[in-house]
Amino acid sequence: MILYSVTVSIDNSIAEEWINWMKEVHVPDVMKTGCFIESKICRLLNAEEEGGLTYSFQYLAPDVAAFETYQKEHSPKLQKEHSEKYAGKFAAFRTLLEVLDRTIA
Repeated sequence: MILYSVTVSIDNSIAEEWINWMKEVHVPDVMKTGCFIESKICRLLNAEEEGGLTYSFQYLAPDVAAFETYQKEHSPKLQKEHSEKYAGKFAAFRTLLEVLDRTIA
């Protein structure tokens, strides 16, 4: 399995509106692509910066092929929507991880 993590620091002045948009629009749109089987939204507790909050959006793909499909066919449009809507109010970086062990209690 592949874990795609998107970490976003967002300006406090729009944080509430932005997180609502992410929950109601963006994350559901990512999941509708069919490339991921699970998603999580997390707020970083030890990364509060002056004027902003930091969140981690984690998407679990069944394999590299599903992630590559997302990157080629869906990601450019979804990232463009986010960037245009919140230009100058956020910073983001992405991480791709291979899940070696997944335990569900």
